[in-house]
Formats: sequence, structure tokens, C-alpha cells
Amino acid sequence: QVQLVESGGGLVQAGGSLRLSCAASGRSNDAMGWFRQAPGKEREFVAAISWSGSYTYYSDSVKGRFTISRDNAKNTMYLQMNNLKPEDTAVYYCARRRGYSGISDLPDEYEYWGQGTQVTVSS
Repeated sequence: QVQLVESGGGLVQAGGSLRLSCAASGRSNDAMGWFRQAPGKEREFVAAISWSGSYTYYSDSVKGRFTISRDNAKNTMYLQMNNLKPEDTAVYYCARRRGYSGISDLPDEYEYWGQGTQVTVSS
């Protein structure tokens, strides 16, 4: 049973920073990603990273402000979020693909999901 546990969310003022973590149970060679969902909106892609960490991909809305990384020795993925904006307010989910080391921005291509962590950015 694969489990993903996010942490690091919270309340921050606009322009501030947060670092999210996603701890995964068990090792894998799979790509991982971050998604977010704001109230009344669909879940949207934020960033993805290949198994090796060599390849990353970001949505246009976070490019240049967020950085995705992973430490496979610790089975943990991170999302460093800088220069946060009120529109970044959402529940952030980490996800892991099953059997694929390459990145994807499509939620349906991820097999495992965490429970989510709330990020709130005040203006």
C-alpha cells in the first residue's frame, strides 16, 4: 500500500515563502508531481519531476517562483514556493505515477495521491 503524506502548508503573507514536503512509503522509480485545488475550482497541475530528478516541468502560473525537487534516498519530494500570491491559495496534493519514470501534467496519469495540505496566502 503506497502512502503519500504532505506537510509544510500554512498561512503566509503575499510575497512570503513556504516549503512543502511529500513523504512516500516505499521506494519506486516513478515520476511525481504537485497539484492544487482552490475552492470551487478543478484540480490543476503545478509541477512534476522525473524519477531521477533530471527533468522538471512547471505550470506557467508558478514558473520562476516554485521549485520542485526530490531526495530519493529519503523517499521525499519537495516544493519550494517563493513570492507567493493570494491566487496560490489552495489545497496542495502530491501524487505519484505507477510504473512510469517520466513526467506528466495530467492528473489521470497519477495513481497515488496524498491527503493534501492547505496553503493560504493573505494579501
